[in-house]
Parts: sequence; structure tokens; C-alpha cells
Amino acid sequence: MARLAQTAGLTDIQQEILSTVRDFVDKEIIPVATELEHRDEYPQQIVDGLKELGLFGLMIPEEYGGLGESLLTYALCVEEIARGWMSVSGIINTHFIVAYMLKQHGTQEQKDHYLPRMAAGDVRGAFSMSEPGLGSDVSAITSKAVKDGDEYVLDGQKMWLTNGGTSSLVAVLVRSDEGHPEGTAPHKSMTTFLIEKEPGFGEVRPGLTIPGKIDKMGYKGVDTTELVMDGLRLSADQVLGGATGRGFYQMMDGVEVGRVNVAARGCGVAQRAFELGVRYAQQRHTFGKPIAQHQAIQFKLAEMATKVEAAHAMMVNAARKKDSGERNDLEAGMAKYLASEYCKEVVEDSFRIHGGYGFSKEYEIERLYREAPMLLIGEGTAEIQKMIIGRRLLEEYRFQG
Repeated sequence: MARLAQTAGLTDIQQEILSTVRDFVDKEIIPVATELEHRDEYPQQIVDGLKELGLFGLMIPEEYGGLGESLLTYALCVEEIARGWMSVSGIINTHFIVAYMLKQHGTQEQKDHYLPRMAAGDVRGAFSMSEPGLGSDVSAITSKAVKDGDEYVLDGQKMWLTNGGTSSLVAVLVRSDEGHPEGTAPHKSMTTFLIEKEPGFGEVRPGLTIPGKIDKMGYKGVDTTELVMDGLRLSADQVLGGATGRGFYQMMDGVEVGRVNVAARGCGVAQRAFELGVRYAQQRHTFGKPIAQHQAIQFKLAEMATKVEAAHAMMVNAARKKDSGERNDLEAGMAKYLASEYCKEVVEDSFRIHGGYGFSKEYEIERLYREAPMLLIGEGTAEIQKMIIGRRLLEEYRFQG
């Protein structure tokens, strides 16, 4: 039987990369994922393996020591990694968003300084928009940068940083009113700063504190943190792109890559949930036969497989659209929305197929059941995606009365 979620039109190099990643996932991630997740242990050995494979430089141009691959290649690798353990895909996601933002918007000096070390995995990226009272309303950011001579002084509290502790470079979006008169639209008075720091927790540089890991229902192993700036001083060359007021647009460009990533993670988790469900259905017997032979279970498997295929197709379309240089906020929003919702449904159906054993920590589906909800929130809730989709549809189908 053909494996679900195949992608047509891949090059030999793309197929070789995916085959290598899939083999790594099967041998190095799946056998240890549940144990590490239950201990909430950072998967250092897995991360070292990804570094050896060159995955931290997958989308970074060859001139900076990366592999120069497409967003599609990256998304398909993320799908495979999330199939093994979603937390590992989160470790590389924020890294790539920062690398992408540097590639697209950084000054030449910033690219030369950061991208080679990011490609090697020696500098690891994280990014931050959210704040404790912010939610999805990015325009309500209160963290602020104030010009003081040749420097900027940053104050404020940020929230939900994936890799907040293990990263050494954080792209942070703050309000910067300097050069922007009162009454300027909020999104035009925001700036992205590049903050270098030591990995770890506590005060990681003067004026910057990473308080500690946030304890989560799922998505364990990867560190999710707050970030507190209290008189943090940065030089002007730490402004992404060298000019203030562009941060909102830079971040939104990065988030489009992130939404494709979240869609790919949803596809990977759903794929694994289907694999577990279809296998268990053939092993478990009731009323004298495997439950896979009961029509009710076959209906579930059919629905699950169709959702896996549909989500994968939309994710691939969104990645290819971005790779073509075209605007892809509509496609990325649709893919993220559909893949995360379908992921939740496929995981729940697999959970139901497992019956009482699905509630046991001995079974992998229990972990997936706790991980899937994060995808409903990350990189924008379903409601945010619907707003984006609705507005873009009205642009495309504007009625001329």
C-alpha cells in the first residue's frame, strides 16, 4: 500500500533529504520520545543528531554555509520530525523563523554575522511577539524601546518563547515611538531587535532575565519561557534591517513561514496518530475478529486517512506558493487552520480506537492526545486564521456594484 501524504514533483535531492530524516526519526526519535516527554527532558542527543545532519542550516543559503533548500523541503522535514515527536520540530521552528527574517530583512552585516553560525547550529534562534496580556492582539504590545544616545533601552515582559532558555539569539518585537509621531498606527511604530544572550535561565545578560520553564500540559521537552527586559541596552546595529518601524511587517513575514511549519507539524502528528490507530485496529480483537474488520472502525480509518491527505496537500500548496515568491497568507492561513483542526480530530479518533488503553501513559497515543491542542493555538488561533482567510477572500472576490 502506498504510504499516505506523498508529495509529487520532488527532486532527487529533496527525496534523499527526506529519506535521511525519516530514517533518523524512526531510529533516533520514536523509540525515546515518549520516555523523554514524560520526564520533560530536553532531547539534547536528538538535537545533536539534527545538527550533524545539517538541518539547522536547511533553508539558509549556501553562501552562508547552509543547504539553501526551499520552504517546501523544510516543511516536509518538519512533517517527518513531528511524526516522531512534535517538540523536536518546535526546537527547529523558531530557529528557522529567525534565520528566515535575517535572510529576508537583515542588513548585509547582520547576515554575515549570524547566518553562518546559525547554519552550523552554533547560534540557535528564538522569536517573541506575545506578552502576558496580549493574546492575538499584536497591536497592543506594550514592551518598549527608547532611544538613549547611540543605544536603545528596552523594557517589558514577553511571553511564550519556544527555545527561550536554550537559544542564544532572540528576535523580539517591541514598540519604538522614536521617529514616529503620536497617532502613528501601532503596526508602523514597532521594531524587531536582535538580542544575543547566553543560553540558560536567570539573568542571561545585564537587563535580560529568562525566569524559567513554563510547565505545560503537552509540548514538553522543548523549553517555553517568559522573557523580562529591565533596562536592557542594545546598540543600533541590533535593529533588524537597520531601521525602526519595520518590525511588524518583518515578524508577519516570518509568521507566514511559521504557519506553514505548524501546518506541517499537524500533518506529522496526524500521520503518526493514523499509523498507531490502523496498527492497533489490526492487533486488537473483539467478538472474534480484529476490530479493523468492524465497519465502524473502517469508517473511522477512512475519515482519518482522508484528513491526513487533505491537510498534507494544503500544507504543500502553501509552501510552494511562498517558494514562488507570491503572497501566501491566504494559503498559509488555510493550511494552518485545516491541518491543526484535522490533527486534533485524527488524534482523537485514534485515541477512541485504542479504547481504554489510549488513556494509559504506556501507549504513545496518550502523548499525541496532549500535544495536538497546542497546534490549535500556535502561530495564531483558528479564529485568527479565519479572519485572515475571510479578509483575503473579500479582496479576491470584491463585488463591483
